Amino acid sequence: MNSKIFRSKKSGFTLIELMIVVAIIGILAAIAIPAFIGYVKSAKTSEATGNLNAIFKRAVSYYNVERASQGLTAAIQGSCVVGNTSRLPATPGATKTQEDFTTDVNFNALGFAIADFIYYGYGISDATADCGNTAGATLYTFFANGDLDGDSTFSTFELAVGSSVGNELYHSRGFFIVDEIE
Repeated sequence: MNSKIFRSKKSGFTLIELMIVVAIIGILAAIAIPAFIGYVKSAKTSEATGNLNAIFKRAVSYYNVERASQGLTAAIQGSCVVGNTSRLPATPGATKTQEDFTTDVNFNALGFAIADFIYYGYGISDATADCGNTAGATLYTFFANGDLDGDSTFSTFELAVGSSVGNELYHSRGFFIVDEIE
């Protein structure tokens, strides 16, 4: 009888094959993680542009409402603007915070509020609170500042707003941005 010796074949990966797979995964992670962090920061900046547009829309509504002084011989006051407002929250950081914008007289007059937690602080500059014919004037600069990574370097978004000779509010064609994702 012819005896056959059967060798059992072991299946699996060699150490070199496993090391190559781990090296490939490491290279892919080294490329993907910084790109992912950049995408997350870019997504966070969309908050600033959306809220600045919301402030502008509120300012247009406030500007177009007719107001009158008290009494029967009241003078009609139109085209009212609100004054300057410091950044709220005053020190935005890398984590989301919640701010009550209704405590500020100017944001309250515009009816601007944010129910969600926010990364950016919002404010109004270049404004002089008054009512009257403001045609052709620069009225506001709405701004947002944020520190998305907590390094005390702020990203800045600004939206300039003016009044046309037809006494209608308009804003600049785009946002002025400094250190978008700092």
